[in-house]
Amino acid sequence: MDRVLLVLGGIAIAGAVAAVLGRSRSAPAANTHHIPVQLDRRDFPRPTAPWLVAAFTSATCDTCAGVWERARHLESDHVSVVEIEVGAQKALHDRYKIDGVPTLVICDAEGSVKRAFLGPMTATDLWAAMAEVREPGSVPPDCHTGDL
Repeated sequence: MDRVLLVLGGIAIAGAVAAVLGRSRSAPAANTHHIPVQLDRRDFPRPTAPWLVAAFTSATCDTCAGVWERARHLESDHVSVVEIEVGAQKALHDRYKIDGVPTLVICDAEGSVKRAFLGPMTATDLWAAMAEVREPGSVPPDCHTGDL
């Protein structure tokens, strides 16, 4: 009888160890935030500008303020830059299924998203991404450019 209890105890311990080890091997959480691949340029100011930088933000997000501060300096005759704050323009966040802010996209004249950032980025990375979409091959390969 003692042997049976010893074997059953060993099996129970082995099962508990296997369960703990099995949980630690689970896959890490995946990024589930949506980044649009196409925008309707008519939804944004200056739809005929060759490029659009759209920053989807929230007024309650400190990181969003920094992203917008970096992005707004890209405004030019050829680049329309717009902030889409969720409290003021929830319909656009909903339309493009923006579920994480800040989300910044760089689109061409047809609204095709060429580069995107989810979360913070450096001014260098943002400017490099803009330069690369406007003139492919202009950025060194080791510079991060918000590739999709």
